Amino acid sequence: MAEIEWTEDVLGSPFQQLTLPLAPDEEGEVVATLVRLLPEGRSWWRTALGRDHAALDDVDVLYVHGWSDYFFQTRLARFWTARGARFHALDLRKYGRSLRDGQSPGYVSDLAIYDEDIKHALSAMGWSATDGHPNRRLVLFGHSTGGLTLSLWAARHPGIASAVVLNSPWLTLQLHAIGRAAVAPILHLSARLAPLDPGPQLDLGYYTRAQAEVADPEDPMPEINLAWRPQQTMPVRAGWLQAVAAGQTTVQSGLGIPVPIQVLLSQRSVIPTRWSEELTRADSVLVVDDIAKAALHLGPTVTLDRIDGALHDVFLSRHEARNDAYARLGRFADTLARSR
Repeated sequence: MAEIEWTEDVLGSPFQQLTLPLAPDEEGEVVATLVRLLPEGRSWWRTALGRDHAALDDVDVLYVHGWSDYFFQTRLARFWTARGARFHALDLRKYGRSLRDGQSPGYVSDLAIYDEDIKHALSAMGWSATDGHPNRRLVLFGHSTGGLTLSLWAARHPGIASAVVLNSPWLTLQLHAIGRAAVAPILHLSARLAPLDPGPQLDLGYYTRAQAEVADPEDPMPEINLAWRPQQTMPVRAGWLQAVAAGQTTVQSGLGIPVPIQVLLSQRSVIPTRWSEELTRADSVLVVDDIAKAALHLGPTVTLDRIDGALHDVFLSRHEARNDAYARLGRFADTLARSR
């Protein structure tokens, strides 16, 4: 891949972005986009943390977003750079910064296709997807579908990552085993005959509203680009849903990821059939009890953190739940620092 210059990101300085050209597909040009935030220096974050052993200056973080999403979580990036880590976020092909005119947003027919996106992102970070890095450690950080994608990638590429952090990963369809078995052949047939046909829009926009309701005016997030993260999700297409279901089936068979894994989830779920205040204190996207059980199939060392009052993205929850999520992530990061 030819060298490409880092430019200022839409989030503003000091965030930078790099466009990663990928192999074209039937819809034309395909790219991924890598966003980075680098630590500003050693003295201030060592002073802020008050202890040298918490420094993660040998760590690179690679974050991957969820469905109908892109990277904008500046607070999360600064959590890591405050500890000395280099933070990178990947807008996958056909999402966010990487979406091009005429493309089916978010569509792939196999989650393993993202291996190319991740390979080029790691290369830009100075890593090899096959040999790793001789002097640095990698933390994979995935949200929702991004958590599923990175879990599968880590299982296929053992020995590269040193830790995995998953924020409400979509590890299983929200059906009982009998329901999954009944739906599977129908989904497979739809994906084969009409992979790009969109399903019905089931999102009423309540999850987006819940995030707005709990936003912290004293610590505001960047303005959301609604073309990249619409109030109601992007169209869910049969071929993409089949790819997700296939990945989840692989998880159920056991991934055996050999490194420490942290899974952060809300304490409870709520079905978003109508608006209520309860939607601001629960996961309205996934059934978290099912995800908690599925997480045990990821590997031998899984830490499960259930956060009272958290949304689907636990780091976009109301103030108390968000602080709890960051405290739990901080303990995981401290353990990672001590294992250096």
